[in-house]
Order: sequence, then structure tokens, then C-alpha cells
Amino acid sequence: MVRGKTVIKRIENETNRQVTFSKRRAGLFKKARELAILCDAEVGVLVFSRAGRLYEFSNTSMTSIVERYQHMTEGNQLMSASTEAKFWQAEATNLRQQLHNLQENHMQLLGQNLSGMEVEDLKRLENLLEMSLREIRRKKDQQIIDKIEELNKKENILHQKNEEIYHKFDIVRQENLNLQKKAEHGQGVDGEDTSSATSYNIAGPDWDIPLVRLELGQPQHVAKEQPEAPTLWNNRRRTY
Repeated sequence: MVRGKTVIKRIENETNRQVTFSKRRAGLFKKARELAILCDAEVGVLVFSRAGRLYEFSNTSMTSIVERYQHMTEGNQLMSASTEAKFWQAEATNLRQQLHNLQENHMQLLGQNLSGMEVEDLKRLENLLEMSLREIRRKKDQQIIDKIEELNKKENILHQKNEEIYHKFDIVRQENLNLQKKAEHGQGVDGEDTSSATSYNIAGPDWDIPLVRLELGQPQHVAKEQPEAPTLWNNRRRTY
């Protein structure tokens, strides 16, 4: 019967966990002993249980194995620190050289420190400057094109606003004409005298709109003839 694959995770049952610990510890020590015999190696294994108990195996002396381990780790730490210092020293030297090269190239691009350069070097520098100029001109042209597109967008927005203003202007002018027609029509029907009328001009400031003259006629009261009141003298004349 084939055993199923064991899932490597913490065993929750305490009894099963203790049994597994004992079996696998024994198997580990067995493998360590076989490794020491077969390969003539110095092997030491330390195991601490959950309760804090120490289990160890060594084919020689555990103390000598631990001392040898400490000596090797300290030597590796010193060696790694020395290697790291040398690495950073080399890195600093490399960075200083790069900085010197950049400064020299910068001076050559400015037309300075050209005395030690050969013809080939001067041609290479000339080509580099021409490439730089082409790139600068391309960038400048692109910025000009972007600026023109931005101005065109603003122009379109202003044009739309201008059309809206003209549309409102036409509406106001049409209303003004309607008011003028209504005023003229009312004057013709009533037949009122315009000489005694009060005039009002309606027009927008600085607009080319015909003036509308609204005339309001003054109210005219028709005086009715009142019968002459009889006086005392008339009464007496009638009596005699």
C-alpha cells in the first residue's frame, strides 16, 4: 500500500507531534552518522525540542565543532568587511574618473581644451554638436507647434463666444424693432398729437441699433359746457 504524501505543516495533536518529533530526530541523527562515515566529514547536529531539551549528535567532539564554526564565521565576517571596503574604494575611484571625463567633455563642447585633440576627435565632436543642434531645433519646433495649436484652440473658443454675443445682439435688435412697430401702430390708431408727447429713446450703448422713439401722449380732458348758474339779478328781471 502506497503512503500518501505528508503535508508539511504544524501537527495540532500534541501526542502525534511528540511521536513525529522522536521519529524524525532519530532519522536525522542516522543520516548525519551515515554522512560522517561515508564522506569522512566532521558532522555535528544540535536539536532543541519545544520544551527546551537539547539533543545533539557529533562524530567527533561537539565542542571542537562549535569552536571551529565560530572561528570560520569570524574569519568570513572579517573577510567580507575587507572585501566590501575594497569594493567601495574601487567604486569611488570609478566615479571620480567618470566625473573627470564629463568635465572634460563639457569643456570640449564649449570649444575649450581642444589643443590635444586629433582630427578624428574633432570630427567626432563636430558630429556630436550637429546632432545636438538638430535635436534642439526639433524640440524648439515642437514647442512652437504646440503653442500654435493652443492659440488655435483659444481662437475657436473666442469665436464661439463671439457668435453667441452676435446671436444675443440680433435678439435684442429684433425686440427693439418690434417695440418700434408697436409704438408707431398705437400712434396711428389713437391719432394723438406728438407735439405734447414725451419721447424715450431705447438703444444699447455703442450698438448699431436704430433708435426707437416711444411717445407717450399727455392725457387731454374734454371740458363740457356747464349751464350758466342763474344769478339773483336775472331772477329779478324775469320777475318784473
